[in-house]
Amino acid sequence: MAEIIYTKNAPDAIGPYSQAVKVGTLVFTSGQIAINPASGNVEADTIETQTEQVCKNLGAVLTQAGTSLDKVIKTVCFLADMGDFAKFNEVYGKYFTSKPARSCVAVKTLPKNVLVEVEAIAEV
Repeated sequence: MAEIIYTKNAPDAIGPYSQAVKVGTLVFTSGQIAINPASGNVEADTIETQTEQVCKNLGAVLTQAGTSLDKVIKTVCFLADMGDFAKFNEVYGKYFTSKPARSCVAVKTLPKNVLVEVEAIAEV
């Protein structure tokens, strides 16, 4: 049976979806963007600052689900500009030290016009 995951330490969903869903020993997160949950505002306008906030948000959701970033097995990353790929990787690599499988694609526009969005699948 699926368990809906919610934490106030990550941004509220901005649509009809959950921050994450736990099924058995897996957690599937929704894409996290660079909204600071304390202020409700998008963090800065650099890829580095936004990636930091995204990773913090993902970490908070995973913690609430009883897991962590080091147990992530797959991520899907969306960048507004593939020119930010190297800078994104620098920050991403500090958080995802277990080197999960990953897809990374450029998209035309992301919610709230952010520069990056990341979703994850983790083991509990």
